[in-house]
Amino acid sequence: MELYDSTIRDVLSRLSAPGAKSWPYEPGAAWRDLGANELVLGRDAAYELGGSNNPAGNFTCVTTDGSLVPEDRVTLVGPDIGAIKGDCPFCRVVLLHVNDISGDDQEAFSAIRSMEFVKYHVFPEGYMMRISPENQREQVRVSKQAVKRGLSFRNIGNSFIKKYKENSLIDHVQIFFVTGDRALCSELSATAKKVDAITLTLNHIMDGLATDCSVCSFKPVCDEVEGLKELHFKKGEKPMNV
Repeated sequence: MELYDSTIRDVLSRLSAPGAKSWPYEPGAAWRDLGANELVLGRDAAYELGGSNNPAGNFTCVTTDGSLVPEDRVTLVGPDIGAIKGDCPFCRVVLLHVNDISGDDQEAFSAIRSMEFVKYHVFPEGYMMRISPENQREQVRVSKQAVKRGLSFRNIGNSFIKKYKENSLIDHVQIFFVTGDRALCSELSATAKKVDAITLTLNHIMDGLATDCSVCSFKPVCDEVEGLKELHFKKGEKPMNV
């Protein structure tokens, strides 16, 4: 059962744009981390990624299939930080290849959630993130000073990967930044809601709630995502494979 794999394949297909820029993971290229979210005031900001009612999304997908996420890499689809001139559409996508997660289903689910929470513990200087878990939005205010100092998505991506690699369960990380493309960012924002629905359904299953599909609000998700319904009725029989 690979709950997020079809979504990962779809994302990889969408983000394989000919003009995309890509860099291998280099820990030394990570931007300075302040250890806490920096307040970037409006007067000090160059622009806001996802600002001015532009699409702005983020999501994380986990897989045990190493062929889907075979290496650590940062990819940018769209203009880089220094080339952006004003508020624009934005999306950040993280794909994680994890090794086998041992333990029961609840322990496996908790491990997955802890990986997702990494996004709340990355604090690049001059890059103020505002994340809304309710609607999967992620807006970023970039400071003028950071732009002058040469901040790039390569730096930011390496900062994220460096943090993810602190978790021994994570083998490889691929992070994608998408800027400027309203249609693509809107599509990815919709995908973010789908991924969240899968995770919420998984949480519902792990909580051991009612298995009467006819009255379950998560039935449409189970019907669409291969393996969820089976997990619901086999919960606890063997370790979960995501």
